[in-house]
Amino acid sequence: MRAVQALGYLRAVMRSSVSSAPSAPAALSRRRILHLGAAGLLAVRYSGWDRLLYVLAALPLGYGLLRLLAARGGSGMLAAVAADLHAMPKTMRRLAVVQFFSWFGLFCMWIYATAAVTRVHYGTTDTASAAWNDGANWVGVLFAAYNGFAALAAIAIPAMARRLGLRGSHLLNLWLGGAGLLSMAFIRDPQWLLLSMVGVGFAWASILSLPYAMLSDSLPAAKMGVYMGIFNFFIVIPQLVAVSTLGVLLSRAFDGEPMRVLMLGGACFIVAGACALWVTLPGPAAGGSVPEGE
Repeated sequence: MRAVQALGYLRAVMRSSVSSAPSAPAALSRRRILHLGAAGLLAVRYSGWDRLLYVLAALPLGYGLLRLLAARGGSGMLAAVAADLHAMPKTMRRLAVVQFFSWFGLFCMWIYATAAVTRVHYGTTDTASAAWNDGANWVGVLFAAYNGFAALAAIAIPAMARRLGLRGSHLLNLWLGGAGLLSMAFIRDPQWLLLSMVGVGFAWASILSLPYAMLSDSLPAAKMGVYMGIFNFFIVIPQLVAVSTLGVLLSRAFDGEPMRVLMLGGACFIVAGACALWVTLPGPAAGGSVPEGE
């Protein structure tokens, strides 16, 4: 009974937030975020959902508490960070979406690559078998390979950015990474997975550089350090979401097939690349080329 009530409360809060949030005062908006987080925690508590979903439900609750702290005029560092987080520049908000999908895709790969490769390419789920150890060792080689390819990609990315612009370059690199992860589901010879890692390497090099290049020209100089630090929240948040949701998705939506999680990661890279075109950039970086020094 309490599970039904909690789920009903969650649905009511979500409907209320969607219907009137755009015109709601800031205080009402903060209250709805807090209610949404609380309702999510209650839903997990009384519905029998996986307990890792507590982490996901706690995210809006934590954000709501930070906003409440900032609204009450706190003078400490946490209140200042909360205020700056809420007042992020438009470019940073849009890049946050790109970062979320990019890093979520990476966590899909990092968490489930071994399980996927050993199952699909080495035909085993027995962690004590020689085949599983061979597969796990090969995944270590693949991870080393994509880092090597990323080093080579880092040499090519400046020229790519001058020709295609920052957004176009990031789009291309993320789509190469998405193609690399998706291709792992169709390649049967594990040796050929090295080809998949070429795309992942380009995506990895791009994720570590181009979002920061896009962001740097869009931040007020006085807040540069603060916002660069806040920007790293969008590495941690997808990690928390991945940890709390991927296991549930694997068991309930993907029939226990870890390769489907890698395919989800590839799809996230593709979405992130498309979202990169949505980012607004000042000056020449918004066009098809950037100055030689950028």
